[in-house]
Amino acid sequence: MDRNKGVLLVFLTALVSGFSIFINKFGVAGINSSIFTFAKNLLVSIFVIAIILFFKEFNDFKKLNKKNWINLSLIGLFGGSIPFLLFFKGLQLTTAAKSSFIHKTMFVYVIILASIFLKEKNAKKIIIAAIFLLIGNALMLRFVWQSFNTGDLLILIATIFWALENIISKNLLKELSSRVVIFGRMFFGAFFIFIFLLFTKQFYFGLNVQQFGWVLLTSILLLFYVITWYTGLKYVKVSVATCVLLFGSVITTILDYFFFRAGLSFSQSVGIFLLLIGIIISIGISQLNDIIKNILGWSRKWIHLN
Repeated sequence: MDRNKGVLLVFLTALVSGFSIFINKFGVAGINSSIFTFAKNLLVSIFVIAIILFFKEFNDFKKLNKKNWINLSLIGLFGGSIPFLLFFKGLQLTTAAKSSFIHKTMFVYVIILASIFLKEKNAKKIIIAAIFLLIGNALMLRFVWQSFNTGDLLILIATIFWALENIISKNLLKELSSRVVIFGRMFFGAFFIFIFLLFTKQFYFGLNVQQFGWVLLTSILLLFYVITWYTGLKYVKVSVATCVLLFGSVITTILDYFFFRAGLSFSQSVGIFLLLIGIIISIGISQLNDIIKNILGWSRKWIHLN
């Protein structure tokens, strides 16, 4: 039951991610990307503290030992700061298709790292799923490999950092609540970006009302993202979770199609189909059936109550 809950929460993360990536395209326009990321991280940190206080879980922080604090800071460093700075710099030096494809290969590094550090057994189905996911992404993003430049390298390093963060987070979730881990990711991420902005003399508070509105909207989406992701990650293998997360790129592609009338080619349609097949394989048919039954059961209860 816990695993069903975890997979369902990760699916919700993918859904939020798909909408978030689409909306962030508008939000980041005209704002320094590092300032934008810092503001979102800081705002989500405040939201998370409020949630922790509401659930009277502040005593959880008193139980943290030195090792826990170091791991929380590493999550902020590897997940909430360095990779964002590298990723946005890389975007300036390479194409959108290449950057998207490289970023979407994160699940491959997670599978490798999880087998080494978390001793997760990589069943044949995960390897088969990975093949479907890689080919599906390449087709959906209309990816054609050219030369490998500095921008590509920066995005690859950022992606590996995010993969490392997920491994540390998964291990830490064995002993800490998801809300404490979320706080570590967002607060220390904001702290390290703040240090970077001070040293590079980029820090300023000059956000206008419209820009702050975008920051607030995207922060709310980010809050839902981290809550569903880290809560789900507590109950499901990180290798499976990162495979399911790729469903978010399908959502973004569909949104682009409907809002921008971006033509959906035959190869992209095939890519989406292969992605869905890969995700289903990674979860397992029986597991997917259990999740669908749970959703139908919850829906009937909700309809009955209303």
